[in-house]
Amino acid sequence: MASFRQRPTGWEVQVRMRGRKSLTHTFRNKADGRAWAAGVENELARGVYRDRSTAERFQVAEVLRRYKAQVTPLKKSAAQERVRIDALLRDPLAQIRVSDLRPADLADFRDRRLAKVTGSTVLRDLTLLSHAFNLARKEWGIAFDNPCSAIRRPKENRPRWRRLSSGEEILLLAELEPSRRTPAGTWIPGGCRNPWIKPLVSLARETAMRRGELLALKWTDAFLDARFVRLHDSKNGEGRGIPLSSRAVKLLSTLPRDPSSRVFPVSEEAVKRSFMRAAARAGLSDLHFHDLRHEATSRIATKLDNVLELSEVTGHKELKMLKRYFHPSATELARKLG
Repeated sequence: MASFRQRPTGWEVQVRMRGRKSLTHTFRNKADGRAWAAGVENELARGVYRDRSTAERFQVAEVLRRYKAQVTPLKKSAAQERVRIDALLRDPLAQIRVSDLRPADLADFRDRRLAKVTGSTVLRDLTLLSHAFNLARKEWGIAFDNPCSAIRRPKENRPRWRRLSSGEEILLLAELEPSRRTPAGTWIPGGCRNPWIKPLVSLARETAMRRGELLALKWTDAFLDARFVRLHDSKNGEGRGIPLSSRAVKLLSTLPRDPSSRVFPVSEEAVKRSFMRAAARAGLSDLHFHDLRHEATSRIATKLDNVLELSEVTGHKELKMLKRYFHPSATELARKLG
């Protein structure tokens, strides 16, 4: 039997339990308290009651911070995930106790985020939250129901359809030519001050390798005579061999060997900044470095008709994901029809 008492902080609800200590919980309004008490009494009657006292001591923020400290560092995308968690910690959702968390709270969070970011971003937010909640339930001893499975998920963004035309490629590579200096040593406007960016971009367009894969590549894993490079750890968690075209072999053969043994001894941030600036100088709108992977996949597909061979090059395990990168033009398909 539940009893209700109004306190300055809200409604205190107590449920008497036979053979156990009574449960007491405070709610903002009496309706929430009645719903909680009814739920507890229903579970007691059916013999499925779970002690949620631990959940009453934790906010969503504390679960996320623990996840950030213990789980995030083990991921390849740790840096990006830390940024995502920090954004979640600033949302009102983070201040809710996990014992009070309801599907309606997650739905409100979803709608707030959709007003600012894309559906794909919100999907990743919800996936992270769901994983953190499941770990809290299964491994950290915090008994509560994961509400993420009870709400409608937003749709994934449409695949990007950004191809790099031959004219655009010429403009981009021209802006990535090494910058020159005056006799006095000052930089002449135009070009790229980092000499590694142009060959990196060229190899990305030739091989469909991801930016992280290119930056992790070492000379000990480049077998130019056999025309392939070996990736030990890619995004999907598996290594693979990347076949090299004659153009890619020639490009790698001309590169100097850095003492670090890395093929491209530059940081991810340096690549990002140099690429964005070169694209802007070339007047290329809405062009991302990752679009080079789309472009390369579409070009390689004209040479490899077998989808299994194509997936072996790109590293995609599922045809559904490969289709997000393979964008042949209608003209290319028409040529194949004869």
